[in-house]
Amino acid sequence: MSESRIALTFDAEHGSRPGAHPDAPARILDALAEASVRATFFVQGRWATAQPELALRIARDGHLVGNHSNYHAPMTLLSPAGVRADVEEAQRRIVSVTGVDPRPWFRCPFGDGADDPAILAALADLGYADVAWDVDSADWHEDATAESVLSVVIERAGDGGDPGIVLFHTWPAATADAMPRLLAGLSRLGATFVPLEDLVDVA
Repeated sequence: MSESRIALTFDAEHGSRPGAHPDAPARILDALAEASVRATFFVQGRWATAQPELALRIARDGHLVGNHSNYHAPMTLLSPAGVRADVEEAQRRIVSVTGVDPRPWFRCPFGDGADDPAILAALADLGYADVAWDVDSADWHEDATAESVLSVVIERAGDGGDPGIVLFHTWPAATADAMPRLLAGLSRLGATFVPLEDLVDVA
């Protein structure tokens, strides 16, 4: 049996792709609550103000709140001033809706900029550190299904190593469909759900 540690992270952003479902974020939160699992949600600023009840619920349910930019644009396409404006606007919206300061947790949209020293320095100046992932659930693919999401994550958890930080999104129906079975399956494998802070040192 595995004794792996796993931190579940969700990018909470506008779902404008095939496979998105408006009920998916609430169903994901329901599954996490039922299993008493604390996750991390990287919240897009525009999503927070478009979905204030869901964004507030994330905070009230005790999940860690991070910043996922305001417009979800690739960070390397923005000027230094643009990076600052985008990140600060997202922070303002997240705080206004949830009452939670998302610093120091940040995730670059698409992972773009995560290996760019200039982007990382700009984020650091704003009090943030970028948090990437170890396992991509691939739930954002157009052909993703609950079974495909389960397969990716369960296989990694069962191989004897730490899955580490797992990337999900809040909008896919596949993720919402998979989450109750995923949480139960990981528990059966002996995986330990840990807060992101246990796996990432942002000091």
